[in-house]
Order: sequence, then structure tokens, then C-alpha cells
Amino acid sequence: MKNLLKLTTVFLFLITYTSCDKDTTNDTTSAQLTSDDAVINAKIDLANDDIAVIADQLFDNINATTLNYRSINNNATIFSNCATITRVPAFGTVLTPGTQVTKTVDFGTTDCTLNNGNVVRGKIIITFVFQPNATSHTVTYTFDNFYHNNIRFAGTKTFTRSMTTQTATAAPHPIVVMELDMTITMPNGDVYTRVGSRTRELVEGFSTDTFLDNIYRITGSWTTTNQNGNQHTATITEPLMAKMSCIAVNKPILAKGIITFVRNNVTSTLNYGNGECDNLAVFTINGVSFTIIIGN
Repeated sequence: MKNLLKLTTVFLFLITYTSCDKDTTNDTTSAQLTSDDAVINAKIDLANDDIAVIADQLFDNINATTLNYRSINNNATIFSNCATITRVPAFGTVLTPGTQVTKTVDFGTTDCTLNNGNVVRGKIIITFVFQPNATSHTVTYTFDNFYHNNIRFAGTKTFTRSMTTQTATAAPHPIVVMELDMTITMPNGDVYTRVGSRTRELVEGFSTDTFLDNIYRITGSWTTTNQNGNQHTATITEPLMAKMSCIAVNKPILAKGIITFVRNNVTSTLNYGNGECDNLAVFTINGVSFTIIIGN
């Protein structure tokens, strides 16, 4: 009987040890980012760039109605012929300084393809005070059932748009600091939150009316949390370069730069390349690199 009791005790110990060891292995796996995590982050970044461009164009073209954007091959905008733009006060109303303005772009309830090939639906709404002589404006942006490549974005936050110079010889050009406070639902139902800021500076193309020659320099940092509570920080350690000319070949506009991730003191990077318009990025962790595909 004593021998049976001893065997039973050993058996229970082994079960408990194995279970604990398995849990430890799972914890180790979730302690660092994976290439799948990098793909998800790249998809969210892609959407953030489109959202920034859409919101900025809604603000910058304050008197632009739907008809101004009704061209699939329009080189002056990201919008396509399925976008409807409305404004309060209504278009045609003379705006006076101090007037609160609300502009809405409605992409409809079915898929609408932007000029860069990404697919959206729902609405983005911006609100600001009309101050034509101000060099800096604070703009509230919000989402109404908005999807980007079937990823749902929700939340309300602000961005600050300034006309400024970075050097003594540079002409004034727009710099947009976008506050990120988003809830993101992936097509499979996984939910992420992202909080932080992203600065987008137009460094080339501001002097022309052609949208496709614009090049943006992007910096910033943010924290992303997934549905399991796993959290990581992301910092742009080499400024990202967004080239609007990549739209002409329906490629993601992020063509250069490095984002560094940290989760539980484990560091990884995502390298967008050397400036070529392609849909590839290289994710590196623990000295091992993976090529991932970004885009819709």
C-alpha cells in the first residue's frame, strides 16, 4: 500500500511538473514578437498612413467638394470616385474666422478602392476651427464604422497641423503630429489597442499640385496591446519614408526606414528597405531575419 501511495505521489508530481513546464514554454513564446506580429503591425501602420493622408487632405482642401475628387486616376489625391465628401457649414457658405467646421468623407458600406489600391469603407470625420491666418491647427478625427483592408478602426483623437520650417533655408511646409488612440479589430476578431504619436513631415513635393511627387518623413513611437494583454513598444529608429509615387504601381507607400520593437526586453526590428516601391519588409529578431509581405 505504501509503494502504491509513493507511485501515485510521483505520478502526480510528474503531471504537475510537465504542466508547469508547458506553461513556461508558452510564456517564453509569447515573450517576444513573431513574424506574424510584425505583419499585423505593418498592416496597422499601412492604415495609419492612409488615415493620416485622408484626414490631412480633408483639412487642407477646405472648399473641396466631392466633385473635386471624382477621378480614379487623379494625381492630386488619394481619394477615388467612390468617396463622397460633405461639410458643415455646407459647401458654398462663406467661412469666417472662428467658425467650427466638420468635414466627412464617406466611402460607403461596400468596398471602395483608394488610388493606392487599398480598400476602405465607412466614414472618417474631422472637426476644426477655421483660422486661415494661424500657422498651427488642432483637428479632431474620428471613425464611423471605418474599415481599411477589412480591419476595423475605432476611436477619437486629434492631430496638430503646422506650417513650419525645420532649417533656416527650408520653405514653410506642413508637419502633422497625429495622436494615436485606436481600437483595432482584425478580420479574425482579434482586438488590438494602439496609443502614441506619429509625426509626418512633407519634405518633398509641397510646391506642386501633384500628389504623387510628395515624400513624407515619419517619426514617432507608440504602444500596442493585443487581446491577450501582451504589450510591446514601437519606436521609429530610422525615419520612415513614405513615397506617394508608389501609388502608381499599387504598392505600399512606406519605402524606407526602420521600426524597433521591444517586448519583455526582447528587441526586434522591421526594415522597410532602401527606398524602392515594393511590398516587402525584413523582420529581424535574435539575429534571424524573415522577409514579410505587406499590403492588402
